[in-house]
Amino acid sequence: MTPLSALTNQERLTLLEPARGPVSMVLDTDTYNEIDDQFALVYAMLSPNLSVEAVYAAPFFNSRSSGPEDGMEKSYEEIVRILTKLDIDHEGLVYRGSRAYLPSMSQSVPSPAAEDLIARAMAPREGPLYVLAIGAITNIASALLIEPEIAGRIVVVWLGGHPPYWPTAVEFNLRQDTDAARVVFDSGVPLVQIPCKNVAEHLRTTLPEVEACVKGRGEIGDYLYGIYKDYREDHFAASKVIWDISAVAWLNNPDWVPTELRPSPILRQDVTWAPEDPARHLVRIATDVDRDRVFGDLFRKLE
Repeated sequence: MTPLSALTNQERLTLLEPARGPVSMVLDTDTYNEIDDQFALVYAMLSPNLSVEAVYAAPFFNSRSSGPEDGMEKSYEEIVRILTKLDIDHEGLVYRGSRAYLPSMSQSVPSPAAEDLIARAMAPREGPLYVLAIGAITNIASALLIEPEIAGRIVVVWLGGHPPYWPTAVEFNLRQDTDAARVVFDSGVPLVQIPCKNVAEHLRTTLPEVEACVKGRGEIGDYLYGIYKDYREDHFAASKVIWDISAVAWLNNPDWVPTELRPSPILRQDVTWAPEDPARHLVRIATDVDRDRVFGDLFRKLE
């Protein structure tokens, strides 16, 4: 059983108020998993109102890795590659994350990323540290298990799972480490969940649009165009969802990703949602996304 944060309901609600203006953040990303994390990392780094203090490599396991540790290492390398193309020094900015998923809901997986998150969260600052997570949420869950007190000093914004009314919660980020997801949902940490179905999945673009609005925007624009173009062989009548920019978009302008306060979802062992429990602590859950405004903001910043 994950210990519930000592935050009062009012303190949590205050932290969950949508951010307006400059904020400090860290980004937790399985960057090499496919191609959307790269867009999200660039979007965050090019947003002047977001002070990106650190970038954490998250584990992943699919056809692009041989296991969670390999996925994390490849993500670390991809983060460094992206920052180099942006002419940003990665030293002291990028941290390796967990080399494995949580063994259980009570066992953390220590990593440089989890240690850095704890240190940054506990350091004196004005306002909370926003933790944008766009992969398996292992690093954040580990940090919460190691030092539960950080729950009162951070706001987690996670692209993961599906809406609470959906018949299954199974989605790539969530199913990679379901114990980590349960830790975060149960911990009482201020949480903004951005579901995939009917929300983030609206963030689709096409090769002609990427060619017109991304290609030629410096070395990084050409890189993003290249990985988009190479993602599939046939782009005829095809679009690709760039899921992960949703988390950055909410922090840039919460009006573009509307949310509502709901009791924190309960994730069952079969990876479905239990009936909503009104006694649970509140979280924010995104209900929609303004696709055109989000992509418009990203494309303008690439210029």
